[in-house]
Amino acid sequence: MVNLPLVNPNAAGIDVGDTIHAVAVPEDRDPEQVRSFGTMTGDLEAIAAWLIQCGVDTVAMESTGVYWKPLFNLLTQQGLEVYLVNAKQVKNVCGRKNDEDDARWIQKLHSCGLLRSSYLPDDEQEALRTLVRHRKTLTQDRSRCVFRMQKALELMNVKVHTLLRDITGKTGIAIIEAILRGERTAENFLACVHFKVKADRATILKSLEGNWRTEQLYLLEDSYMNYQYLTQRIGSCDAAIERQLEYYRSEICPEAAPACEAITNKKANRNKPAFNTCSYLKKVLGVDVMAIYGISDIAALEILSETGTDMSKWETAKHFVSWLNLCPNNKISGGKLISSTLMKKKPNPASQAFRNAANAVQRSDNWLGDYFRRMKAKGGNKYATVATANKIATIYYKMVSCQQEFKPVELAAYQEKYKQVKIMYLERRLHELKKEAA
Repeated sequence: MVNLPLVNPNAAGIDVGDTIHAVAVPEDRDPEQVRSFGTMTGDLEAIAAWLIQCGVDTVAMESTGVYWKPLFNLLTQQGLEVYLVNAKQVKNVCGRKNDEDDARWIQKLHSCGLLRSSYLPDDEQEALRTLVRHRKTLTQDRSRCVFRMQKALELMNVKVHTLLRDITGKTGIAIIEAILRGERTAENFLACVHFKVKADRATILKSLEGNWRTEQLYLLEDSYMNYQYLTQRIGSCDAAIERQLEYYRSEICPEAAPACEAITNKKANRNKPAFNTCSYLKKVLGVDVMAIYGISDIAALEILSETGTDMSKWETAKHFVSWLNLCPNNKISGGKLISSTLMKKKPNPASQAFRNAANAVQRSDNWLGDYFRRMKAKGGNKYATVATANKIATIYYKMVSCQQEFKPVELAAYQEKYKQVKIMYLERRLHELKKEAA
């Protein structure tokens, strides 16, 4: 490391923490090469002032939790170039581990040009990402409330949730509200049952006979109130996301004429946003990405918030799917493949959205569904999910980067093309076997 040339002679390294930031500068800039600062606003301003005093123009720091964000924003405002580095890519030297040594090591790596910055969104995308992630958290919390209501009904042996596909539908909500009002007679619940419920009258009456335990009634009421509250908060979050999408669109195309409202023919999900997601996505991205098989309103919104509109941040589609961790992580040594893992245990939200889209097409009557089933027969469900998500992500990248609409392949033509490729492969193998036999 000592013999490596200095690529960034004015580089500094920061080990980020919750209560302490250790900052290292080049050895010839200050008698004290490493200093420890607090994490209050005044301490962050002191860090920026010391770095400028030492002639530092570029800084590398670890992406530790969310502790790096206030310092990152302050340093960028001061005109410093800041590299946000994945902590897994910064290995500490042998010996005792402490914050000062980590800061020196980051500074040394950065000065030699061995670090690369992580992908970072701009301000508009960061705001949209925060709101979309918050909406996902609210939706997950609301789902937990539904599970608790189902558990309370089950513990009272009220089996209505086994007859209804969703207890938060019209019939389920009407029955729960009747229970909370004090109704206990099974026949009186029939007025709450919608005519589309397929269960017969006798089965519904049996399912509504239960052991009305006081503590479970309280849990049912508390979970229902939380469900209603979270539903209101999701609606409020949808309004905030819509405002941010409108601002996002005006920032990207301030002089563009208002386009007509785009409408999707896909089946609506019960967690679908309250606004016309398809229309906003087409205005922001310039193409209808929801035309891709498997991409729902929520998935498209999550992908936009995580990746933005500028696909040039990834050189090619292969770089894009590699960033999404939707390709094999091959490790080769001595010309041999020694390790290959499909993906990390916890993919990023954009990668998860593409995987959900892949799972959604596995029974579809289109070429992507056929591809999923073929990959599943080859390597299992996880293998097929990653492979299909790779294809969907590649299509998404090319649509947004080249501003081309989705042009699906006919299923019959796709199957015929695959059949011909397989025939050519088998003929080639037969020819090779004949040569070996001769």
